[in-house]
Amino acid sequence: MTHIEIWLIAIGLAMDCFAVSIASGILLKRTRWRPMLVMAFFFGFFQALMPLIGWACATTFSHLIEDVDHWIAFAILAFLGGRMVRESFKEEDCRHEYDPTSLRVVTMLAVATSIDALAVGVSFAFLGMKGLAAILPPVGVIGFVSFVLSLAGLGLGIRFGCGISRRLKPDLLGGVILIIIGLKILIEHLIQHYG
Repeated sequence: MTHIEIWLIAIGLAMDCFAVSIASGILLKRTRWRPMLVMAFFFGFFQALMPLIGWACATTFSHLIEDVDHWIAFAILAFLGGRMVRESFKEEDCRHEYDPTSLRVVTMLAVATSIDALAVGVSFAFLGMKGLAAILPPVGVIGFVSFVLSLAGLGLGIRFGCGISRRLKPDLLGGVILIIIGLKILIEHLIQHYG
């Protein structure tokens, strides 16, 4: 997996954080650095932790399914991407009733937005990332991108409100990125195997 693909996966995963951060910024109404940094940190931390957990679990049995690992990685990324694309077309009010300054709420949002990252960690194991030295750089990139996009989303929500989320369609962009990377992985493995 190339560095560009890792950055694109990180952006794709961080789109959920970005969308939730926009909604949270709308609720904050003004720049409040402490809750903004706490939310961005938690989103980045859990987006980095979940793929690490998924990778650790999958590495124990990845050798058993080496012949179909590229299909599994493709299926995971295509499923997650497809779900994100479908969600992007649902009409919903971006004003959610929750307290973005509550640590409990922020933790729940961080976990909820990082579940997809768990599955991506599994796909990393199937793509042959062996050892901590191989997995830590992508995990670090995912955490960093999620942190930065969460802060950006909070700022955009504070500044522009609901309209920005509808115009940007972050879930659509993230979903398309994950599907394209999944297809690329599958095509590369099929070419190597049959080419």
